[in-house]
Amino acid sequence: MEKKDIRAYTYEQLQEEMKGIGEKAFRGKQIYEWLHVRLADSFDEMTNLSKALREKLEAQYVILPVEPAARQESKLDGTNKFLFRLWDGNMVESVLMRYKHGNSVCISSQVGCRMGCRFCASTIGGLERNLSPSEMLGQIYQIQKMIGERVSNVVIMGTGEPLDNYENFLTFIRLLTDEHGLHISQRNITVSTCGIVPRMYDLAKEKLQITLALSLHGSTQEKRKQLMPVANKYDLREVLEACDNYFHETGRRITFEYSMVHGVNDTEEDARELTVLLKHRNCHLNLIPVNPIKERDFERPDRKNALNFKNKLEKSGINVTIRREMGSDIDGACGQLRRSYQG
Repeated sequence: MEKKDIRAYTYEQLQEEMKGIGEKAFRGKQIYEWLHVRLADSFDEMTNLSKALREKLEAQYVILPVEPAARQESKLDGTNKFLFRLWDGNMVESVLMRYKHGNSVCISSQVGCRMGCRFCASTIGGLERNLSPSEMLGQIYQIQKMIGERVSNVVIMGTGEPLDNYENFLTFIRLLTDEHGLHISQRNITVSTCGIVPRMYDLAKEKLQITLALSLHGSTQEKRKQLMPVANKYDLREVLEACDNYFHETGRRITFEYSMVHGVNDTEEDARELTVLLKHRNCHLNLIPVNPIKERDFERPDRKNALNFKNKLEKSGINVTIRREMGSDIDGACGQLRRSYQG
């Protein structure tokens, strides 16, 4: 019999599951606390359960391992990048960024990615598999244990397209924000998507208070198609309508991510087109000078050009920032995470 992934059960489901194997419901509450508050990695740690129950759990369930394999610290800004080994030998990367407002962790949602964005290292080699909800949680739990501090903000912007792993992603959000677990505020969670339109509508129906960040990267449909294969399936107009719907359903302002590639999407014309797209939308534009990866010859605009681009947009009334670059010396910045290790 294949063992069940016990860390992927919600609080209510785990109580029902325990009743289903002949135990009292309160055992589910105890186990949930061990998994999601005390962050136990094994049943042996659950010392207020009888030996017989621990053996029963060991026989029927598994706590999917997310084992630390390597850790790098940026000399530039103290950003930490973690490499984790999964049960099947696959590896994923996560990044810890320390801010005045708290510790923020960027996690992966898949092993590899099939979206194929031209400027991103995470998609080189394609998609290996989806991560389970507990493997997504495990990245946060391990980092919190290793640093001995609480994680207060989570961004799902590492390797993978979260909405391509939709059901697991949704369960992960429910577990992460559950009042019986870490209870991270939904408003402190950001999910990035390259624009999978049907799933954007599904997510809006959930009425969550998480921030939706759209990888825009082009001021027109044609520009987007040059950089993002997903644009061949979903037209920019459709994607923006899905963003508007998310704002309408949740009241949450959309963030637009825009990787600036020198000579490709950072011209005066691009600034004008972006203004037309965004000026009547309640949104925030995050400019990201593209980070170098060895397989591509894309260049980032210099600081002066990036600031000029930002100023043009600001003068047109766009709420815009240039993302503070963190962890680029350890390949931990946006677009640099990759499947560079095999188990």
